[in-house]
Amino acid sequence: MMLDNIVEKQIRQLEIKSNKLVDEIFAGQYQSIFKGQGIEFAEVREYQIGDDFRAIDRNVTARHGKPYIKLFAEERELTIIFLIDISASQNFGGFGKLKSEIAAEVAALLAFSALKNNDRVGMLSFTDKVEKIITPRKGKNNILRIINEILNSKPDGTKTSISKVLKALNGIWRKKAIVFLISDFQDKNYNRDLIITSKRHDLICVKIEDPKEVSLPQIGLIEMEDPETKDVIMVDSNEASERFHQKNKDFNEVTNKIFKEANADVINLNTNQSYVKPLIKFFKERHLRKSIA
Repeated sequence: MMLDNIVEKQIRQLEIKSNKLVDEIFAGQYQSIFKGQGIEFAEVREYQIGDDFRAIDRNVTARHGKPYIKLFAEERELTIIFLIDISASQNFGGFGKLKSEIAAEVAALLAFSALKNNDRVGMLSFTDKVEKIITPRKGKNNILRIINEILNSKPDGTKTSISKVLKALNGIWRKKAIVFLISDFQDKNYNRDLIITSKRHDLICVKIEDPKEVSLPQIGLIEMEDPETKDVIMVDSNEASERFHQKNKDFNEVTNKIFKEANADVINLNTNQSYVKPLIKFFKERHLRKSIA
């Protein structure tokens, strides 16, 4: 993995920051809400009063002439897969950080939490096509490859197709995984594929937006360019401000409806705010739901 000095320094700083947050806040929370994907046989032992008779191992019981039961343990090892939007709109950021930088930091934090639990981590980056696939593996090197791909990618596409990356994931990875779909969701017609993916995997949608996408400052004529289509238009911000706000409100309502229909968890992030509090909130709410269920 060849990196220039600036990107290498950025990745190193991100690694240090993520590990600090994992050690101080997220390691225990991660393990508490992401359970193993099943159970596996551990051992047999002699039957004791109060044990479930349905667990009796008939073969071992017959050999020893007294009842033995099978013991099972949770299959702890997990697979975490990031679906990372690297379309042109991810290079937008009116305040502080770009969307792509927030995506990299969130993925790094979650990936290093997975590393602490010896889980596998992989990634599919996408635009209007799947740009790169990093196979789920254990270890820090794979995580650093993922972070580098998010920060240093040079994609062929500029637009966004969430459906294509979801179809690719479901075609490649058949076993149940924990899937973080990180995007601004500036796309349409991905409803059906989101529902299918949510049924097959534990799907969490991480939606990143920027304040300048929510409200338009009233400063007269401004030139606006769509980062994905490169279309440029002149807009009178004084007249368009309310329409702009309403359009964004409608977009969020439609997107939230899609998430709800897919029964997918959602984390809403903003480029001008810390992602730590929304992640803590997500972990706490999910832990509460798991305890009640």
